[in-house]
Amino acid sequence: MQHEQLIAKELTLPVKQVSSTIELLDSGSTVPFIARYRKEVTGGLTEVEITAIRDRSTQLRELDKRKETVLKTIKEQGKLTPALEKQIQECVSLTVLEDLYLPYRPKRRTRATIAKEKGLEPLASLILEQGQKDPRQLAEEYVNAEKEVGTVDDALDGARDVIAEWVSEHAELRSELRKLFLNHGVLASKVVAGKEEEGIKYRDYFEWSEPIKDVPSHRLLAMRRGEKEGMLYLDIQVEEEAALDIIESHFLKAKNNCAEQVKIAATDGYKRLLKPSMETELRVHMRQNADEQAIDVFAKNARELLLAPPLGQKRILGIDPGLRTGCKVVVIDNQGNLLDNTTIFPFFEQGKIESAKSTISKWVEKYKVDAIAIGNGTAGRETEQFVKSLGLKDVQVVMVNESGASIYSASDVAREEFPNHDVTVRGAISIARRLMDPLAELVKIDPKSIGVGQYQHDVDQKKLQQSLDDTVVSCVNAVGVELNTASKQLLSYVSGLGPSLAQNIVKFREENGPFKSRKELKKVPRLGEKAFEQAAGFLRIIDAKNVLDRSAVHPERYSLVEKIAKDLGEGVESLLADAKLSERVNIHKYVDEEVGLPTLKDILEELEKPGRDPREEFEAFSFTDGVNTIADLKTGMKLPGIVTNVTNFGAFVDIGVHQDGLVHISQLSNQFVSDPNEVVKVQQKVLVEVVEVDEKRNRIGLSMKTTTEPQGRKKNPGASRSKKKKSSGDFASKLSALKAKFG
Repeated sequence: MQHEQLIAKELTLPVKQVSSTIELLDSGSTVPFIARYRKEVTGGLTEVEITAIRDRSTQLRELDKRKETVLKTIKEQGKLTPALEKQIQECVSLTVLEDLYLPYRPKRRTRATIAKEKGLEPLASLILEQGQKDPRQLAEEYVNAEKEVGTVDDALDGARDVIAEWVSEHAELRSELRKLFLNHGVLASKVVAGKEEEGIKYRDYFEWSEPIKDVPSHRLLAMRRGEKEGMLYLDIQVEEEAALDIIESHFLKAKNNCAEQVKIAATDGYKRLLKPSMETELRVHMRQNADEQAIDVFAKNARELLLAPPLGQKRILGIDPGLRTGCKVVVIDNQGNLLDNTTIFPFFEQGKIESAKSTISKWVEKYKVDAIAIGNGTAGRETEQFVKSLGLKDVQVVMVNESGASIYSASDVAREEFPNHDVTVRGAISIARRLMDPLAELVKIDPKSIGVGQYQHDVDQKKLQQSLDDTVVSCVNAVGVELNTASKQLLSYVSGLGPSLAQNIVKFREENGPFKSRKELKKVPRLGEKAFEQAAGFLRIIDAKNVLDRSAVHPERYSLVEKIAKDLGEGVESLLADAKLSERVNIHKYVDEEVGLPTLKDILEELEKPGRDPREEFEAFSFTDGVNTIADLKTGMKLPGIVTNVTNFGAFVDIGVHQDGLVHISQLSNQFVSDPNEVVKVQQKVLVEVVEVDEKRNRIGLSMKTTTEPQGRKKNPGASRSKKKKSSGDFASKLSALKAKFG
């Protein structure tokens, strides 16, 4: 089966759509470009489907390379039969391929290979036939002192070793046992002797067992970490009798003495070879599944954080709070450029407090500050109260999640941006910019450092990076990028660019001034026609002379828009300025071989709201006054909060006390919840009830059961106004579901 046919079958898509998508990908087109500007070619496939096609196509091509190696190796051994070659060529799973290859794989010297060297393989074949002749009589012919087969028992021992290896390498049998282990195996965990005190954080798993198919990813990752740290011992258990029954159904075909020898060999093959092999495989399988789920959770959370509503291009005063070391204060203009910075001490000493009040008040007036962003770390709530006490009119005061700000401030990126300022100033700038545009600022930080993951350092780092890169690329291109103000980090995620071209764009911009049109991109060194094609539609020039350069309309469709405007007797600028004009367009009139209804509908939608930002509008939020530390909490309190992280076992919520509380999955809703993402998302504003406070362990238990409507996502407490939340976390979950179809 051709790759296109197989992928189409697995993803339940027409073959033509799959083959067209693969052709576009092979030509260098990116996922965002294909999804947005090649809908006619793909039949309107989504980013999720295109990504799944890309990943499965890559996987199958790697499988083809492995097949070539396997076939070559077996052929060189002179053991490649037409039937085996057909099996290898037709297999679509790496696991199946490796099972077929196992008997021919070069291996270290085993008991079976030693027996074969002694000439006992023919005896093993005779015994495996299970004829009526007594195996001891058969073995007499193979007794040979020179080959160290001194007795009949020596011969039978060697023959059984050969049979045991044949049993362990039987592809169909391995497949059946694999299913047995997956469906009926149990994962058991015990504390390592003498580690009870040292491994106290793993006490839930000191005596734990659970069916493998039911083990959630977060529990497996926790137990694996405990095992890695030497605190836990993990064991995979399966009913031995059930496994042996499967083996005997494949190899026992008589009831005689030879069959008894086969039975002994099969039991040995299972215990000594097959069971350890299955356990190793299952561990890998479980780890991969757990990684996949954890990565899926991380990608969903990262997407929500990246697409958090921006305040927009405002003048912002940013504060990185601190108690004894003071609060670092910066002011940035509406382009994110640093205007001023200082340090204030708003606590403890009256003289310094008055000076801090004066500084903030004067700067707000001097720089015409629109909003104040305060980091939510240590002393964040105290700083918020201090600023609010100043009674600043028409200035929003917003707590900002500062996770990763310290990573950014010490990075090469920050040093390059602000070489003359220390890490504290850079951190405050990052906090201010996050309020202005979270996406533009967060792309400068390794996604693993933004605090929304689940065991992110324990999972496959390559797969995690690929997933996060896909997520960031999807978000950046969905929003679009202002060409004349974007950092090279933001530009590098634009379709068709990358770090090198992004750097060239910034350098060209610095040397030649702002871009006046998209066409000028072609003057950037090394930015060729293909890169221009892929990137142009996602780049905006807000004050471009050609109004289409301000929109998401691709340059290849400018002439079409001009024709539409001409047919209406209007100019293009009028068409973009008056949304009602597009209602008069008969889009069917403009359908041709290259442009279909999907593209025309996209163009009209863009003309109605050119350069629109798909993110929600910013909403102000406030924590409960007077609740600043965990000591202020009382059971039964109902408080507004912001979801900071969603995991498979629940959600963490910031309620303004410097320690996130956990809403366990069982406390998320009055209804049963199988996936926390069905109820909450990162950055969502929720109302929670305090159900448990453990000051010693710094743990807070929260509930949304009595505070959440059945739908789970309608309330928005603490916000200045309510607005229905769009679903922006579907990309990772849908992609995960599609991948699950083909493993």
